[in-house]
Amino acid sequence: MSKYLVNKFLYTVDREHGLTERYREDPEGTVAWWLRERANRILNAIAAEDTTWLSFTEEEHRALAAHDHVALFELGAHPFLTLTLWIAMFERDFDEPLGMQLDYARRLDHVALPYPDIST
Repeated sequence: MSKYLVNKFLYTVDREHGLTERYREDPEGTVAWWLRERANRILNAIAAEDTTWLSFTEEEHRALAAHDHVALFELGAHPFLTLTLWIAMFERDFDEPLGMQLDYARRLDHVALPYPDIST
């Protein structure tokens, strides 16, 4: 798994409101676009400095396209990155206070220590 690339995706999508909304509405299209247009941009430098070797695995792509934070966590994505992005995308869908966060935690309650390695 390219934890670096998955975490870079989560981080950059969360930092750009329009991209966050795009990912919420069209996850598959956004993942494919981001992989094609932004994944290989080194430090957001000029296109001439792009690399070509970074790519998601099938499992990573599937989890990102499905908004599957449990699979992403199990693959080693950093939970703070998924949590902050999920808050931006899905908190509005819950009526009760902290509803999204509680749902996020509930879906991960089967995970026991030691947690997956989240180092990159």
